Amino acid sequence: MSVLRRWSALAVLVLPVLLISIDMSVLGVAVPALSADLEPSSSQLLWIIDLYSFLLAGMLVLMGSLGDRFGRRRLLLIGAPAFGLASALAAFSTSPEMLIASRALLGLGGATLMPSTLGLLRTIFPERRERQAAIAVWAAAFSGGAALGPVLGGLLLEHFWWGSVFLINVPVMVVFMVAALVLLPESKDPHPGPFDVPSALLSIAGLLLVVYSLKSAVKDAGWVDLATLVAGAALLTVFVRRQRRLEHPMIDTRLFARPGFSAAVLVNVIAVFTLLGVMFFFPQYLMLVLGMGSAQAGLWLLPLALATIAGALTSPALARVVPVRVVIVTGLALLTTGMLLASRLEAAGPLSTFVASSLLIGLGIGLAETLTNDVILTTAPPSRAGAASAISETGYEFGGAMGTAVLGTLGMAVYARGLGAGAPAGLDPAQVAGASQTLGAAHEIAGSLPGEIGLALTQQASQAFVAGMDVVAATSAVVLLAAVVIAFRGLAGPVTDGADPAPADTAGPEADPAPADTPATGSARVGA
Repeated sequence: MSVLRRWSALAVLVLPVLLISIDMSVLGVAVPALSADLEPSSSQLLWIIDLYSFLLAGMLVLMGSLGDRFGRRRLLLIGAPAFGLASALAAFSTSPEMLIASRALLGLGGATLMPSTLGLLRTIFPERRERQAAIAVWAAAFSGGAALGPVLGGLLLEHFWWGSVFLINVPVMVVFMVAALVLLPESKDPHPGPFDVPSALLSIAGLLLVVYSLKSAVKDAGWVDLATLVAGAALLTVFVRRQRRLEHPMIDTRLFARPGFSAAVLVNVIAVFTLLGVMFFFPQYLMLVLGMGSAQAGLWLLPLALATIAGALTSPALARVVPVRVVIVTGLALLTTGMLLASRLEAAGPLSTFVASSLLIGLGIGLAETLTNDVILTTAPPSRAGAASAISETGYEFGGAMGTAVLGTLGMAVYARGLGAGAPAGLDPAQVAGASQTLGAAHEIAGSLPGEIGLALTQQASQAFVAGMDVVAATSAVVLLAAVVIAFRGLAGPVTDGADPAPADTAGPEADPAPADTPATGSARVGA
């Protein structure tokens, strides 16, 4: 494949990555308009936002395995129209239940797209230095898309209704399908073995049960949540044990024994967990607390997006000068510092603190996420690229879903308690309960009240919301310290290109094409 064709193929693969990532965060800026139109409850609103990521996380392992077996390009061409159709349904939803169902279909469609994009990079860019640059572009689209979501949403909502944030996906998917037919090669495992239905069912059921139980337990833990968590963990344990026995497993558990693989996956999960947690609050802070319009709020979120892209594109060059571990730990340190700054935000500003926090968060996530994805993909054999990609993206989507669910629920619980305890006199219990659902609902109720009471409700709701957001940012900073330790201890060995196992899948030695620090391959060291 020529150089021009390779980089053209990368441009095609970036399209679905960008859209899927944008769809994880774009709703943040649309929450006020969506809440006013569809009037969802607090629980329904969180499901609207995070069900998409839940189903992505639950289905990626299965779809990565299907791509390895039946063709990654073929799976892309199946997923693209499904994603476009689900986007149209979401755009024209007329009730919270319809939008929740549409978001579920979006998650299923997105799951068919994600593993194949990163898996195809392993085929299109066989040489490590070039592949590392390609992964940087891919990661910039992935991480940058999450940051760009509110920016794009703000611009669209300035001129159109909230459904436009979904409808924009449809023409992009049409362009993608045409370009994919022309530019993308087919790629799959040459010896995939039979498809294992029990493994597929175990992975889906286990992941969804674990995610659901954690989401529910954050708000109001009970024995049902514990039972659900235990059941999900049990199913995943059976799944892992089954993979170890199968000659052709859905997930090759030997990947986790490769240097840096497990640590890179964990760092991915934690970093995106914190990012999506604060991204649930940032757009509402700008629009509902500081009173900005959607387009203005989007522009104030632009520094975070640009810093994310800059960090992602800069990281490969830094990795050729210093060890990969140093770059990743530095990125995590910047991300932690940004979260600490975000925990100092106030209802009255100042915006300088918000911008400084955004820049540090964006730069940190860009540096860390790009190279952890490179470690994950590089250490896997080419034939298992789809499976390795699915593990990486399952971690990303699982972290994103849990960030919105766990941190979002935590912040909204602090908001509800703060508003309930300090609600202005003159409100009846129903009004207090309604205002405690979401900040958008509080503003709607305040607008229907007499001047002084309405103003007092708005001010109290804003203060309660910022208190919840500060708790989320501080919690994220603490969690990120664990990621720093994991990266420092787990990314201390060399990263080498993974070799395919012997044809019979024996446990014999695997050959590496070249030492990790050979200049000809452009490989980088993980540790010092």
